[in-house]
Amino acid sequence: MAIKEIIRSVLSFDDSGTAKWVQAELDRGEDAMVILNEGLIAAMDEVGRQYAQGIFFVPEMLMAAAAMKSGVSVLRPHLQSAGAASGATVVIGTVRGDQHDIGKNLVAMMLECAGFSVIDLGKDVDADEFVKASRKNGADLIALSALISSTLSSMAAAVSRIKSADNYLKVLVGGAPVTQAFADRIGADGYSPDAVGAVAVARRLIQPGRPR
Repeated sequence: MAIKEIIRSVLSFDDSGTAKWVQAELDRGEDAMVILNEGLIAAMDEVGRQYAQGIFFVPEMLMAAAAMKSGVSVLRPHLQSAGAASGATVVIGTVRGDQHDIGKNLVAMMLECAGFSVIDLGKDVDADEFVKASRKNGADLIALSALISSTLSSMAAAVSRIKSADNYLKVLVGGAPVTQAFADRIGADGYSPDAVGAVAVARRLIQPGRPR
């Protein structure tokens, strides 16, 4: 079955193979959402499990995500034509004063591969920019990254600004100097120490039908 080949291709970091088997399933008449959920997203869930078990590391996650995205590129027009929802929207960025974005980029890629619509604002992002982007895109969640301890105050300020603008909007934080205790102290709704965990926390935080 091509669904199994899609999973195998993602786990073996085979970009062209993933795209080929996604197309094969489409040609066979399989529903696009089934291919997405049972093939591509299931593959990335397995990548997450292997990362948690110490079998995969960051390079392997990035290669698997690249393979998954090659399959998504084939699938996307069929999802759109079917009127299928692409998933909840997440605005992500590294907080003001922080020029590091490797961790943020990995989280963004993992979220996208898990079916979220991701708006990546980049690095050194002011708190007001997160608010503006969330309003413009109807975001369900904002993910903030800080990679150096000197920008933790910027993260705290960003959380405060976001919550004052929309108390229903969920905020997920992470990064090398961030801890669960710090996340609790600044009023963040979720924290993850790594990209795989960020996907799981994002799924938990999204609340269907929240006020817009």
